[in-house]
Amino acid sequence: MGAQGSLARQLLGWQLIIVFALLACVFGYSAVQSDRTFTDTQGRKLLAVAEQVAATAGVRASLADPIRRDALPAFAESARTLSGADSVIIAAPDRIVLTSPDPNQLRTRLPLGASTVLQGRAWVGEISGQLVAHVPVIGDAGQIVGIVAAGTETPGFFEGVANSPSAALTMLGIATVVGVAGSLLLTWRVKRQTLGMEPREITALAEHREALLHGIKEGVLGLDDQHRVTLVNDQARDLLALPADCVGRPVEELGLNERLTDVLTGRAHGVDQIGLRAGRVLALNRMPIARGAVVTLRDRTELAALREELEATSRATDTLRAQAHEFSNRLHTIAGLIELGEYDEVRHYVDLVSEAQTKWHEEVTAHIADSAVAALLIAKASLAAERGVGLRLAPGTRLDDVDGQLSADLVTVVGNLVDNALDALAGRDGDWIEVEIRQDAGAVSVVVRDSGPGVAPEIATEVFTHGFTTKAAEHGGQRGLGLALTRQTCLRRGGSVAVHNADGAVFTAVLPTRAEVPR
Repeated sequence: MGAQGSLARQLLGWQLIIVFALLACVFGYSAVQSDRTFTDTQGRKLLAVAEQVAATAGVRASLADPIRRDALPAFAESARTLSGADSVIIAAPDRIVLTSPDPNQLRTRLPLGASTVLQGRAWVGEISGQLVAHVPVIGDAGQIVGIVAAGTETPGFFEGVANSPSAALTMLGIATVVGVAGSLLLTWRVKRQTLGMEPREITALAEHREALLHGIKEGVLGLDDQHRVTLVNDQARDLLALPADCVGRPVEELGLNERLTDVLTGRAHGVDQIGLRAGRVLALNRMPIARGAVVTLRDRTELAALREELEATSRATDTLRAQAHEFSNRLHTIAGLIELGEYDEVRHYVDLVSEAQTKWHEEVTAHIADSAVAALLIAKASLAAERGVGLRLAPGTRLDDVDGQLSADLVTVVGNLVDNALDALAGRDGDWIEVEIRQDAGAVSVVVRDSGPGVAPEIATEVFTHGFTTKAAEHGGQRGLGLALTRQTCLRRGGSVAVHNADGAVFTAVLPTRAEVPR
């Protein structure tokens, strides 16, 4: 009903505007036409009256002889009465009024305005709201001996229209026809814009669209060609954590991170673009339309978590496989030495292997009191050894036993940073990775250095946002979520993560011991 009433009011409003505009034009044209007709007709009459008075011999004689000027009022009043003019005035050459129907005007100067009468030429025009005709009185010697002015009041606006009813009615009829034609054209245009639907059909369509948008599980966001939000359903508002007044605001003002802003504005191309928002992993697809774009969003948080769990399981399997491979090689070496009867060598080899393994375990446990982080580093050492990469702890590394949530976050950060470094050093034997973990009163800092090629400066600020590993960046592989999740974990706790180059890549993550409330 709202849409129906609005459309009806819009049509009625435009029709009234057309009618009133046309009526205004009619009255304006009628007034102008009437004024023009009045000026032409009455001007000629007044000019004829003034010329007749100026041509009268008695008037010329009276003006030429100052003693005989008493007869001038009779000539002027007779001409005024016969012609129907409002006034007939006779003035001396110096513009002093000699005769006038208004006694107060006697002996005053006759206003001439733009009149050319003093140059000896007759003139018709408007002076002080009166239509006036000026005619010079020429003496016998050809000089100007006086001025005759015949005038009448000009009609007002409505009086002028009333004086020419036939023209007004004609114009009113034309305006009515044009108004009806304009209304029909407006109705046709509105029908065309609404695809021929009636107001009640438009209302039903709008209600159906609202129900459809708010009923689907996926988020839907509509944008215009200026990247302003035109529509948003409840799911999209929740997934993107948008404010209640987001409709009508540009994307840049919604407080979204750079990655999501690039996807929503179309600067990032492709299907199923991944973005992070408020602890969620979102898949976004942007479809351009005639005047903007439509973006659909899906929550991939559970799928991403499951993927991470599978990758963690895969990493654990690789670690166990690497350890099994290492133990198998050692057992083969021991068995060979026993077959050769080199028992002293067997004892020496076992002591050497045990000492190396025990040394790494003791080094880790001496510096890392948290069992989960210590176990992660011990397991990563075997995986690094299989790839020909040395894993070591930096001097000064120290971590006490921490709470369960911080321990889990440290496992995520350290594991992802070490895996990223291993990927960056793939195929480069003899390289190393150094892990430094320091704890102070308010935060735990994790620094992972490697001897690889480092991170290109042009992607150093993007690597965490887009979530690609060094290996993927070098070889054009699929961008992952490891570094992006590392950044998300740090930010969720109110910390930070950054990368710079110093004879290789140096990743630094800071995790406060007390996590902030997620936004």
